Amino acid sequence: MHELSIANTLVELVEQQLPSHSDSKVRSVRLRIGALSCVHRESLEFSFELVTEGTLLQGAYLEIESVPVTVYCPVCDAVEPLEGIQSFRCPRCQTPTADIRSGRELELHSIEVDTVPV
Repeated sequence: MHELSIANTLVELVEQQLPSHSDSKVRSVRLRIGALSCVHRESLEFSFELVTEGTLLQGAYLEIESVPVTVYCPVCDAVEPLEGIQSFRCPRCQTPTADIRSGRELELHSIEVDTVPV
């Protein structure tokens, strides 16, 4: 379950961004996760809840944006989303393509913080 490691890394990354002198409280963490990233959403949500306990992220909402797989088709000269990940063919003309343009993401997109004045 590599999602536990990912959740731990998220906590570290977010805590690095917080001012060390304030009493900041993280409200939400927003991720972008691609369909090909091999990250199981429910496992990550569960792991995030576990590893944030006792940190500035405790109680923070983990918002996950799913990023579809898109491929470039040289025949159509277009980037198109795939209906599934079983067949890497252009949805328009059915030309095989391995030119993946999105779907591998695992990005920390944003952090929402409440800052208590010192």
